[in-house]
Amino acid sequence: MTDTGRRAPVALTVAAPVAAAAVALVSVNLRPGATSVGPVLEEVRAGLGMSAGAAGVLTALPPLCFGLIGALAVVLARRVGTTAGIAWALLAVAVGILLRVHTDSVTVFLLLTVLALGGMGIGNVLAPAWVKTHGGAGEVRLMTVYGTVLVLGGAAGALVTAPLAAGLGGWRPALGLWGWLVVLALPCWVWLAVRERRHPDRAAEPAAPPRGRMLRSPTARAITALFGIQSMHAYVQFGWLPQVYRDAGLSPTYAGALVALIAGTGIVGGLTMPTLAARARSLAPAVLGFGALLAGGYAGLLAAPATLPWLWALMLGIAGFAFPLAIALLTARTRRPDVTAQLSGFVQPVGYLLAALGPFVVGLIHEATGGWTLVLWLLLATAVPFTWAGLGVSRPTYVDDEV
Repeated sequence: MTDTGRRAPVALTVAAPVAAAAVALVSVNLRPGATSVGPVLEEVRAGLGMSAGAAGVLTALPPLCFGLIGALAVVLARRVGTTAGIAWALLAVAVGILLRVHTDSVTVFLLLTVLALGGMGIGNVLAPAWVKTHGGAGEVRLMTVYGTVLVLGGAAGALVTAPLAAGLGGWRPALGLWGWLVVLALPCWVWLAVRERRHPDRAAEPAAPPRGRMLRSPTARAITALFGIQSMHAYVQFGWLPQVYRDAGLSPTYAGALVALIAGTGIVGGLTMPTLAARARSLAPAVLGFGALLAGGYAGLLAAPATLPWLWALMLGIAGFAFPLAIALLTARTRRPDVTAQLSGFVQPVGYLLAALGPFVVGLIHEATGGWTLVLWLLLATAVPFTWAGLGVSRPTYVDDEV
């Protein structure tokens, strides 16, 4: 982006190494509490006597909580500050994860899961606003840390939990271990919150504009659509793609490895998309490429899912770079931290609620048709609105101006 001088100046209020460590500590804890349940879901159900319906609710909770509770993040930040809001969010994550592994009640387990996921949802919204406030000249670097470690944390939760359960003697210590990772992050964020409270002038946060104004911004609407469609694809891929591959004749282990390939590819996106969002004159070439790869990946699954399965997974994984791109745009398309917070609080709740519908609808269509053909055609067709939304944010415009 060539007109970065138009942005409102933001002072570096936290030393760069401290800011990077703080961002890494929060981002690594915003996914494992959600992604760690799936690999041991069968053991969780057996241990709690959980019905299939309750298990379905449990798997649907992450995007629902990210959307519904994340929508309250801006209100919380206006009352206690962004830094304190993140500290409270991490505390909720730690309490929810650590306590849920000690209950034998399905209801209590679900409620504590909601508490943990709600904390993650608030962190999702507030972390980009904190980067905007404290990043200064290192804003792009901090967003790179945030996007990369966010993906790493989610992948670790999915890949490591089952082996941990085998090594630690069950699903309870394996899931609980992720709560202790959150505890390690709390002292840093509590210290930052206390520091900010003592020196409020160093991180002043002006009153945010009414949330409804975000609807007036074409850029905000386009980022929301891009974020929501890509998040929907991610949840569908993690939830249903292994079964697509297994129904094509691949082994469960191979199917799981292919989904891990998609997740691992996202690390590259986390490392590269913040710089692209901040410096590229236009994102159109990248967006068109992502749209083509998304369509091509699903077309490959339609035509020959077991012939080159790694290629289709790799194509979908690279198309998934749209997720860290959308996250990076929250800061790249705003000038002021309060507008960043409002944009994040608009984009992520709406996007995650849209994402929550994807796996549910896919399940209904698969059950009704008994196959994957219609599902894959519909997923392929979403490459059109996906690309349209990406083109809507390809130019370096600012939401501040539009609202």
